[in-house]
Amino acid sequence: MNSLTSERLKQPDAAWTPAPGFIETTNVAWLMRQVGADSYEALHKWSVQNRGGFWKLAIERLGIHFQKPFGQVMDLSGGVENPRWLVDAQFNIVDSCFTAPPDSPAIIHQAEGGDLKVITVAELSALVDRVAVNIRYHGFKPNDALGLIMPMTAEAVAIYLGIIKAGCAAVGIADSFRPKEIATRLRLSQAVAVFTQDVIVRGGKTFPLYANVVEAGAPTTIVLPAKEGETPSLREGDHSWRDFLESRGSRAATMREPADAINILFSSGTTGDPKAIPWTQTTPIKCAMDAHFHQNVQPGDVLVWPTNLGWMMGPWLVFAALINKATMGLYYGAPTGRAFGSFVQAAKTTMLGVVPSLVRTWRNSGCMENLDWNMIKVFSSTGECSSADDMRWLMSLAGGKPVIEYCGGTEIGGGYITGTVTQPCVPGAFNTPALGLDFRILDEAGNSAETGELFIVPPSIGLSTTLLNQSHHEIYHADTPQSHDGSILRRHGDQMEKLAGGFWRGLGRADDTMNLGGIKVSSAEIEEVLQTIPGIKEAAAIGVSTSDGPSQLVVYAVCSEHQNADKNALMISMQNAIRRDLNPLFKIQDLVVIDTLPRTASNKIMRRALRDEWKTSQRKE
Repeated sequence: MNSLTSERLKQPDAAWTPAPGFIETTNVAWLMRQVGADSYEALHKWSVQNRGGFWKLAIERLGIHFQKPFGQVMDLSGGVENPRWLVDAQFNIVDSCFTAPPDSPAIIHQAEGGDLKVITVAELSALVDRVAVNIRYHGFKPNDALGLIMPMTAEAVAIYLGIIKAGCAAVGIADSFRPKEIATRLRLSQAVAVFTQDVIVRGGKTFPLYANVVEAGAPTTIVLPAKEGETPSLREGDHSWRDFLESRGSRAATMREPADAINILFSSGTTGDPKAIPWTQTTPIKCAMDAHFHQNVQPGDVLVWPTNLGWMMGPWLVFAALINKATMGLYYGAPTGRAFGSFVQAAKTTMLGVVPSLVRTWRNSGCMENLDWNMIKVFSSTGECSSADDMRWLMSLAGGKPVIEYCGGTEIGGGYITGTVTQPCVPGAFNTPALGLDFRILDEAGNSAETGELFIVPPSIGLSTTLLNQSHHEIYHADTPQSHDGSILRRHGDQMEKLAGGFWRGLGRADDTMNLGGIKVSSAEIEEVLQTIPGIKEAAAIGVSTSDGPSQLVVYAVCSEHQNADKNALMISMQNAIRRDLNPLFKIQDLVVIDTLPRTASNKIMRRALRDEWKTSQRKE
């Protein structure tokens, strides 16, 4: 989630305005000409009033390949909650990832301290084919779920696409997760095999990865070496990457239905287990469309976005780049220092994606000063709240280029609110709902409001329709209010404020899910870990957004009667538990020890009251 700073800006000032001549070169201008729209506002209105027509044009523009073409773009006979897309089509979405010239770069990559390397479209396609062939050779069948737990490397991208080309579903699990969380995700997805790396090398240090996968009780595992030429010691029944990859002939892509799952990703709700969200063959079309029209990605562009295939922006980057005939830039190391900035420069990056907390780190350290980032055409920011000042500073590194704020979710396959380079850029603010999508802002009484909870107006390609482990209807549609115009609404959980001049800013989450460093996690997941600590009777975890932007983790704890509460010692114990059992990237900002947690009549913890209390206490200090 992204937003402006906490001041209530009603008349935001643009920091960048597109020149008329530039607008004519954009992908949005092409679409406007196709439908005869005389303004962007008219174009967006057309895209939501003619959703089938919009997606047909987008699919044609993106050059999506079909073995058997669709007879109907959208079938709503089952209602907007259960649309059928691309009726009767047969295709494999991976075929649409290799339409650029064979000798053009598909991936530019660099390891820490290493040289810049390039993989062409032809080379990546050949490696994807080898992965797909060997997946089938080793006995895995269409619809099997295969785990992928490794850094975002060129090999990881090839494995990801190879899994899909073989007709299987890739189970994306972030390499920062601990064994317990890996085991949970393997269980929920029913993964029958795993691809991983022996270790992670970052900042000159080596961290275990294969060992964590083994401790998680993973099924048959294929292990890649972090350093070329090394041979990891393996558990009985596991395979080295070299042995797995022995060429065994060729096989065409497995043709599939539009609604078949290609990817299983996880997004925390307010229960202990994360939601297991399948991406279908149509979800990549949403990724590529957003990049095409909102980030204005064009053939030959170079897209760099530090991410991982365990989070939605990893798969998003793959499809956003390759379907648009652009290049991915992958840096194998921490993006927090100057070495990453030098990679951005050397790769001739044209679109740089960020998480706002990363920008704050760069700004505080000064590590990105005096680099040549003039090739950058646009920045894009997602994952958490933005600071307007930080985004202005970021723009200055590339001569004032705009930032496209981008907010959505795993269950959307992209954004529901974002920006476009055909309109002025206000740092930290959104300037449009995503094309093909619309939303309503409602107050607590269910009435239209300029500030309140945001509800999406379905349908759209990319919107999930099923969950593997929870009721999709109960999560997204049950008991939602109806729009004043009769539209059926879909719950998303964000708070939003409409500003003057066609801008919006986010106000955080309406539920108990938080974004920490760009990673979505539920209060319940954190609390489950904290309550294993001796002396902790109850704990409530909340995400708070300060005037500086990104969400921060604050813990309220009730201690046992005999516990002599030492705040510093407790914080260390809690941080160690989170690092060990959940995710080392989650950092506790503050701990508040109290006698009792506030609860509703139904015994639910009132986390919103705790957020308000903490913010009030900070203003008094």
